[in-house]
Amino acid sequence: MKILKIAALVIGALALLAGAVLAYVAATFDPNDYKPQIVELVREHSQRTLKLEGNIQLAFWPGIGAELGKLSLSERNSDKLFMSVDGARFSLKLLPLLSKQLVVDEVTVRGARINLSRDRKGRLNLEGLIGGDAAEGGKPETRKPAGEPGRQFAFDIDRVMITDSMLEFHDETAGTRYAVSKLNLQTGRIASGVPADIRLTMIAQADRPMLDVAVDLKTRLAFDAGQKSAALEQLVLDIRGKAATLENLEFKLELPAVAGTLEAFKAAVATIDAGFRQDGRAFKLRLASPVNGNLQTQQFTLPQLKASVSASGAGLPGQGISGELTGSASADVVKENLRLDLSGTLAGSTLKARLGIAGFDPSAYSFDIDLDQLDVDRLLPVGAPAGKGSGTPSASASTAQPAATPTKSFDVSALKALRADGNLRIGALTVNKLKLQNLRAGLKAGGGRLSLSPLSAGLYQGTLEGSATVDAAPKIPVFALKQTLAGVSLAPLLKDLADNETLEGRGTVTVDLNTRGNTADALKRALSGTAALQVADGALKGIDIAGAIHTAKARLGTLKGEQTQQADARQKTDFSELTASFRIADGVARNNDLSMKSPLLRVGGEGEINIGADSLNYLVKASIVGTSKGQGGRETDDLRGLTIPVRVSGPLKAPSYRLDFGAMVTDTVRQKAEDALKKRVLDRLAPQSGAGSAPAEGAKSGGSARDALKGLLGR
Repeated sequence: MKILKIAALVIGALALLAGAVLAYVAATFDPNDYKPQIVELVREHSQRTLKLEGNIQLAFWPGIGAELGKLSLSERNSDKLFMSVDGARFSLKLLPLLSKQLVVDEVTVRGARINLSRDRKGRLNLEGLIGGDAAEGGKPETRKPAGEPGRQFAFDIDRVMITDSMLEFHDETAGTRYAVSKLNLQTGRIASGVPADIRLTMIAQADRPMLDVAVDLKTRLAFDAGQKSAALEQLVLDIRGKAATLENLEFKLELPAVAGTLEAFKAAVATIDAGFRQDGRAFKLRLASPVNGNLQTQQFTLPQLKASVSASGAGLPGQGISGELTGSASADVVKENLRLDLSGTLAGSTLKARLGIAGFDPSAYSFDIDLDQLDVDRLLPVGAPAGKGSGTPSASASTAQPAATPTKSFDVSALKALRADGNLRIGALTVNKLKLQNLRAGLKAGGGRLSLSPLSAGLYQGTLEGSATVDAAPKIPVFALKQTLAGVSLAPLLKDLADNETLEGRGTVTVDLNTRGNTADALKRALSGTAALQVADGALKGIDIAGAIHTAKARLGTLKGEQTQQADARQKTDFSELTASFRIADGVARNNDLSMKSPLLRVGGEGEINIGADSLNYLVKASIVGTSKGQGGRETDDLRGLTIPVRVSGPLKAPSYRLDFGAMVTDTVRQKAEDALKKRVLDRLAPQSGAGSAPAEGAKSGGSARDALKGLLGR
């Protein structure tokens, strides 16, 4: 006992002596006297300039601590500011160090400003601050054997406080800037087995893509250093602001509880609620699912994913669109693999989808999507009016030529980096007024080339089979289309496709086309390839060819030259068969084998369609070959054999027809001369009438000659 008392007295005396020494040092030692040496030491080891503008205050009892005033640190070998701090305070308890415990009373940082950057060679401006000699190939750090005891410190931080701080990052390689400002972090006690409240707020900004959001994070953290486990309780992450073209962005993540180790963790149902406005429309999204993961293998799953989406506002149909989806999702960060399975309803469509991503830079996408129906036109924004204001335009305004408006260019450069492989099936599709059924499309993308093959669908009582490709690798993108439309009802197809109703009937259309350009006009002007058309039991709308010939012949005495008339949708020319083939070059389709047949007419023709200029110039030669009450109920027996040229020209939507009366007059005069000649010959050969009977042989001889001439002249 005496020995213990002596030991206690010695220890007490030593502690008292140590306290007295520390108190003396604290009272007599002024670290500000060593500022020049500290500045020089920093310059020597990091080639940076340290400025200590405020006072340095040290404390040694009951803990070791330091309080710094305003200071700044420059870039390496530059006067450019790297970091500055308005003030900082650190306090470390002394006695727990004797038992190898790190107990921090306080960590406080006020007004920190840090400027990080990456130059065009990809180097960060942290050189000389991290890595040391080892980072430059120096001698590696000597480590004690793993089994050596006493190398671990248990730590306990009473609180951490960071206020009004900022971090900026400039990436010269990408030309981007990111900034975190008004950074405030406050924690409670952080120690093993002790739950700690954590609150983080900041403003996050970026220029490409544009980002300006306020972030607010609240949670309670607890960890067990011995078990290497941790738990988060009541985590709430709230983000509000703007991102890219998204206005009034609101994002909220809620996690009731997350618990586990580095090997595995589980979270109760996590929910994400997001909303934003874009182009006058409001969007909302809600996701909910349990979360499982492994931080060491970096594998995560959402086994019971539920999603709901909605959109409302300008240009959207009715009260908007919405959807409810369920499924699952998984991610393997090490293997760079994502998978998503979804099913449900979206925008009135029943959806089943399997989506995948392989690789993160670059990514390869895979998909298998099945929709029962999709009306793209209904989902697109309603077009803006052509003009503003109201009232009747003035005469001068109505006669003035409209100013030429350049067509908007499109950009397919995103295809250069796209890698994708998948299949799409849609039961009923409406796009740009076209209506398709049972669409089947296989999509492949790679090397800047996107192809749809096979591409098939039901189309206006017929079928569509073929392929389509887009090659974005060249400076000017190239497009190709091969299609066969069989048994298609042409009238509704042309109406929906081009608002054109000039042709009726069921037919087969084959096209093999290619073009290049980045505007619609350029594509039309560069169009090349071949096309063919076969139509049965149809009609050419806009003109009654037989009726026009009948009217023209009846007015031959008063008309000369040519007569022009506009297309009249109330008139049409029926036919039983129509065929034509086209060779297309530089946006102009040329044809020389047009053939149209009916019991009444035979029509041939040749000419060209200027697709780039939306115009045509065509010569049609029509002949009446039959007898019929026909079109308009007019008798056509007296028109049989008459041929008239018809020049069709003008814009595709409203062409004009010119009947060549000069050619028609020449033909009619020739026909009348032939008829008169026939009549005179036949009259001369007719038998003479008289009182006496003619000789039988003479009569027989005259009748035979007359019959022979009738046969010769076609009478």
